[in-house]
Amino acid sequence: MKLNWLIIGGGIHGVHIAARLLEEGNVDREDLRIVDPGEQLLDRWRSCTATTGMTHLRSPAVHHLGIEYGSLRRFAGKQKNRMPRHFVPPFDRPSIALFNAHCDELEKNFGLAELHIKDRATKCSIDCDKAVVTLASREQLEVQNVILAIGASEQPHWPDWAPRTHPQVHHVFEPGFDDWPDTPRSVMIVGGGISSGHVALRFLKEGHEVHLVSRHPLREHQFDSDPGWLGVKYASSFCRTDDFDERRSLINSARNRGSVPPDMGRALRRAIARQQLHWHEDEVSEVIEDDEKLEVSLKTGSELAVDGIYLATGFTPGRPGGSMVDELIESASLPCAQCGYPIVDPALRWHPRLYVTGPLAELELGPVSRNIAGARRAGDRIVDSIRSKKCTLSGPQI
Repeated sequence: MKLNWLIIGGGIHGVHIAARLLEEGNVDREDLRIVDPGEQLLDRWRSCTATTGMTHLRSPAVHHLGIEYGSLRRFAGKQKNRMPRHFVPPFDRPSIALFNAHCDELEKNFGLAELHIKDRATKCSIDCDKAVVTLASREQLEVQNVILAIGASEQPHWPDWAPRTHPQVHHVFEPGFDDWPDTPRSVMIVGGGISSGHVALRFLKEGHEVHLVSRHPLREHQFDSDPGWLGVKYASSFCRTDDFDERRSLINSARNRGSVPPDMGRALRRAIARQQLHWHEDEVSEVIEDDEKLEVSLKTGSELAVDGIYLATGFTPGRPGGSMVDELIESASLPCAQCGYPIVDPALRWHPRLYVTGPLAELELGPVSRNIAGARRAGDRIVDSIRSKKCTLSGPQI
């Protein structure tokens, strides 16, 4: 198959960029495909949010996958009799049900399901004439432009102490995880951020005895980074910084990792005060596999006996893409910073035929690059680049 555009990754970023290419980039449907191994687009997004029991986004209503900023609110107006409590304070955060329904409408309007190749990209080679993408099925696609919209959702972080083969030790973001107890049990959740908070509150609601282990006290931040990063307040000085090690440092310090929004913080503190939730500001040092229980030793000397361990420890911070991206860097001599992440131009081009978004674009877009706002910002850059190219090609010839 020969294509003009191929997006590798059918998550938040891939879906939004696809819609932007069709609507604003004047890309023909026949020239665009999205490669993703999921049964449907946004598969990992839906499974991860459903797993944690999340009910509302952390982001405000303007952060969605539609083209126009107000489209989610207009959609909510049409759905008001079918979906109560569309938005919650503060900042009118949309419900997951509303957000997903809006995504469904976007996919339907643009016919994105018909452009979805249900396969995994395993290799990408690129030169001055074309790029060739090999799929797990061994099919090869010849394309003129590739967009890497690869997230970190397939690389959950497992602590060193956690036994990966024990049937009662799970990472809640492991692909395919759906092993929730159907009878009351004693469980330990590990993690100190919004995911562990969601999982803890879900387990409490379902009547389990819950131990929450975090290396640090509850840290409250409304957003995962300061809203100033969405405008010129911080972004302009970030872009003026030529040292990529310094940019990495700014990104790391700007992210509110391991934090929960204030409303979740209040819910967790209430549960702790009522002794419904057992809070341990501690670290796990060892897990001993007993016949009936998991014996957990904490670094302060405390010991717990639980029926199951659920890791909500996020994702590994390393560059996503695995061997495919590793080989691509070597074969095409693509520039990387000391941290291993791509050095790209303002249009998010890593090569004249290769664009990036999501985590791979963060040295250009800053700490918001991974989230929904980052997808929208990447869409702006890529569409502007396409328009600029077309204007140049259609302009007066000298």
